[in-house]
Formats: sequence, C-alpha cells, structure tokens
Amino acid sequence: MRVYLESLGCRLNAAELETLAREFAGAGDEVIPTPDGADLIVLNTCAVTAQAARKSRHRLRTLHRRAPQARLAAIGCWATDEAEVAAQLPGVAWVIPNSAKPQTVARLGRSPAAPTPWSPGRWGHTRAFIGVQDGCDEHCTYCVTRRLRGPASSRPLAEVIATVQERVDGGAQEVVLTGVCLGSYGHDLGLASGLATLVEAVLRETALPRLRLSSVEPWDVDERLLRQWENPRLCRQLHLPLQAGHDATLRRMGRRITTGRFAALVAAARAIAPELAVTTDLIAGFPGETEEEFAATLAFVAALGFARLHVFPYSERSGTPAVQLPGQVPPPVRAQRAAQLAALGDQLAAAYRARSLGQTLPVLWEQRDAAGRWHGLTDTYLEVVTESEADLYNHLTPTRLVAVEGELLWGMVEETTDDRPRTTHR
Repeated sequence: MRVYLESLGCRLNAAELETLAREFAGAGDEVIPTPDGADLIVLNTCAVTAQAARKSRHRLRTLHRRAPQARLAAIGCWATDEAEVAAQLPGVAWVIPNSAKPQTVARLGRSPAAPTPWSPGRWGHTRAFIGVQDGCDEHCTYCVTRRLRGPASSRPLAEVIATVQERVDGGAQEVVLTGVCLGSYGHDLGLASGLATLVEAVLRETALPRLRLSSVEPWDVDERLLRQWENPRLCRQLHLPLQAGHDATLRRMGRRITTGRFAALVAAARAIAPELAVTTDLIAGFPGETEEEFAATLAFVAALGFARLHVFPYSERSGTPAVQLPGQVPPPVRAQRAAQLAALGDQLAAAYRARSLGQTLPVLWEQRDAAGRWHGLTDTYLEVVTESEADLYNHLTPTRLVAVEGELLWGMVEETTDDRPRTTHR
C-alpha cells in the first residue's frame, strides 16, 4: 500500500509523523513523498488556534481533491477537538484522537513487525525529531492544548537515550528533543531538574554531534539547565515563549512569569552563551490588552533583542477562560498589533543575522535547491546557503558567514585537507 503522511503544527507532530512513517514501512507499505497515487493519506492535525483548525479542515479537503482515490485518516489535536466535523469531510475514513494516536497504524489495519530503522532524510528531515514528553499541566487561559493532549507525561530516560543512540547509529548529526511542554520533562518520573538531567545524559552517554531543544517554558529553565550551554554540542538556541511584555497581560493569560523574571532569565542565559539565539512566541490583542499594555510589549520585546519572533493574533478557543474575559479586542486591532510585532520581529532577526557576519559556525547541510545551492542551519538556527560541488548532504562543516541575502546568509565552507567536507563541533 502507498501511504502519504503530512503534519501540521508543532515539532512534536513532526516527530510523531516520523515514527508513523517508520511503522508503515515496517508493515511493508511504501511511504511516498506526495499524495499523488496514494492509497492512504494520514494528516496529523493542529488546533492550537482557530486558524490552525481551519487549516486542518481545509487541508483535508484539499488532499481529497488532489487524491480522490485515497482514504484519509485525520489524527491529532483538531481530530480530537472536532471529531464529528472531521468524520463528515469527504474522503475521511478514520478519525483518531490523540489518546489513540500511538495505535494509529494498527487502527488502520496494518501490522508492522518492527519499525524500519531511521536514516537521515528518509522521512523528510535530515535532523531527527524525538518526542520525549506529551501533555501539559499548565493553566494558560487561552490554550486548549491541556484539554486535547491530557496531563504531562514523560518517556523513561533510558528509553530516550536508546532512541538518541539509534539515531546516531543511523547517521544523525543533530537530534531535536521536543514535547508539548518540554520543560516539564521528568516531573512525573520524579526527576529533579528533569530536562537538565536528560540533556546531561544525552551529551554524556551518546556521541551525538549536535543536540537542539524545542520550546521550553521560562519557569522550567533553571541554573542547571542553563549550564548545559557550556557544552558546545548543545545548539545555541533557546525558544522561550513570552506571549506578552506587560505583567497585567501575563496575569490574565495565566502565565507563571513576570517581565522582570523573564528579562533576568534571558540575561543569565546570555551570560553563559553570549551568542545564544533567544526566540519567543507572542500573542497580540489578548482580551483586556490596552494601547498602553501593547506599547509596553513592543518596548520590552525590542529591549530584549530576540533573534526571532513567532507572532499570533489572539484566537478565541471554545472552552477556555479567556473567551469570558472582559475587554475583547476587535479582530482588526488584533491583526494590526500582530503586524506591528511581526515587523519588529523582522528588524530584530535582521540585526541578529548581521551580527553573525564574519563568524565561522558549524552548518548542518540539509538540502540542495533547484539552483544547485546547498541549504543548511547553524546551531543558532540561521539558514545558510552555499555553492559547492561536494556532496554536503547531512555533513556538519565549519562555514564562514560572508553575506546576507534577505533572510539567508551566504557561507563559505572551510577547505579541508581532502575532498570531503569536515564534520565539526562548535
């Protein structure tokens, strides 16, 4: 059977899809790169915002039109939240909620003997995404994730280490650890400073060249975790969701942080890793957000000098406390404020790219475009392009950053004593 897999939303969804691909391949199915000619299509949906829910619904319709012969399976958060709606869409034969997602392949009538071993790029990524945690115990007033994903739970430490080692054995140069609430890793296992314990173990017990963390809530970042960035194998990127730059807004959001504590955390992180790329999420137009509060957010974000912003206009989600809050901001104002934040984000990202010029950084090369240029990522998550006759795919090489072209940096791979690109650590 020919199977097409697609994921929307978070990196955990991408990690789950990678696992599904290996399980389908283990069942003897052919996992294909496009929906054309597929017998089965699986879409891992998202519902974090109303726009994500609409996108999930629209994508299922689009996939059916493109491949009307295929049966569709809707899985994930939107399929959990609006199962009846999903089941009525044309072509959808299965709707599988998050609680049953681990049994997806079996529910679709396949019986894998064992998952096919991981190898770089086989399932769409050079980097290996590993989900180590699921669920959430937080009470952010705007979010449906806790309801859709359930309580926080962690994979056993030894199991994660074995998975990372399997990826290393398969040729992974970089592993990305991800979860719904990654910073809570190990809380349910009784581990003190669980995420730091996990990072220490991965760096100590495997020869993985490069480890990256996905989003970590600021209250889950302690001194022990920050000290892990003293190890050059931990990528110098820290995604800390802020959501707002005013304390009153943060309180209404149910965020367990203040602007003062957040700024102190960023300063402490940069003291350990000065070129750390600190990135964040922001919600524009949250209920009750006044012009003064929004101006404070703009000023706070500018002062912290983030390397990248992910900006979302506030989105009402049914069943969340935020929809009952007074002072709902009109959608056009939300959109206007989101545009202002996005413009600021573009300025901050450009400034961070400019500061990186002249540096020699390790780049993991991920793909070659139609023009023959190689694209890769630095450990600080800057996208770099270069021209080279060598096969750079999945190589980690020292590269000098020489020019900026829009959102890309041009790099020159350092010459080595032989014809092969050299793998390196920072």
